[in-house]
Amino acid sequence: MAEIRDVVSESCLLTSESALREHGHDETEDLLYLPEAVALPGSTAEVSALMKICYRERIPVTVRGGGSGLAGGALPVKGGLVISMKRFDRILHIDERNFQVSTQPGVVTETLQNTLKEMGLFYPPDPSSRGWSFIGGNVSTNAGGPKAVKYGVVKDHVLNLEVVLPNGEIIWTGSNTLKNSTGYNLTQLLVGSEGTLGVVTQIVLKLQPYPTHNLLMLVPFHSAESACAAVAAIFQSGVTPSGLEFMERNAIDWAVRYVGETPVPIREEDAAHLLIEVDGFHIDSLYADCETITTVLERYDCGEIFLPTMKPRKPRCGNCAATLARP
Repeated sequence: MAEIRDVVSESCLLTSESALREHGHDETEDLLYLPEAVALPGSTAEVSALMKICYRERIPVTVRGGGSGLAGGALPVKGGLVISMKRFDRILHIDERNFQVSTQPGVVTETLQNTLKEMGLFYPPDPSSRGWSFIGGNVSTNAGGPKAVKYGVVKDHVLNLEVVLPNGEIIWTGSNTLKNSTGYNLTQLLVGSEGTLGVVTQIVLKLQPYPTHNLLMLVPFHSAESACAAVAAIFQSGVTPSGLEFMERNAIDWAVRYVGETPVPIREEDAAHLLIEVDGFHIDSLYADCETITTVLERYDCGEIFLPTMKPRKPRCGNCAATLARP
């Protein structure tokens, strides 16, 4: 403990019962495992020094990000030391010309996305916890979100990682290039490893231009099976939505009860909804994509298709109505 305190200072070594309880759980059910101590390092060198001590003394180490995980990755089930990455909260460098960003793992995902958006840059993965989860946790869990259908998950956007190994050695796993065929693909080995192979202390992500337009469709279905079948048909039509979410009736009812109202009518026969988003840089192309999707959906057992700012049109068949007239 004295050695650990020398590394991170007195104020960044937590041992109080309240601190241990705070860092002994994440959002995985109601599980609680108390560590012996919590360290808050502020640099890669400090993480390395901590890992060397724990490696030598065989002290269990659990790495913690924002604590929003649902898979138990931040639970210190063996006690020992929790290393919190809260102080690793800086965006280090945004390379606009090469569409890359270097960031520390303690940056909140939505903060990173909003900062990039102001510069016309786009980091697509959008997990539901992006408003409070750390980008390092997203890397550790290979997070995704509704936009995964078009843009992929976190692994598809990570170029390079600075990692502290269990023995304290510091390595970079790859290179800041789109194509790298030198050595093993350690970057993808680390992504999704839940902090079991090392401590990520810096992340290099590849970016895209931020889409200037998007359209959103809400489609009710009379059966969940029809909704699922429609998903495959949409992709087979040649349209790749930027987001696609399936919502079963139970989830819809719970949401309505929680909010207290619904902006669109939900009929008793509606068993599921699809939420479909298309994005891009040319609005006319997006309207054409929505027309194609509507034509596909009319072959399935769907209800009225809702598009914001658009007016309903007379349905082509008796089972559905589409809202694709121009505003």
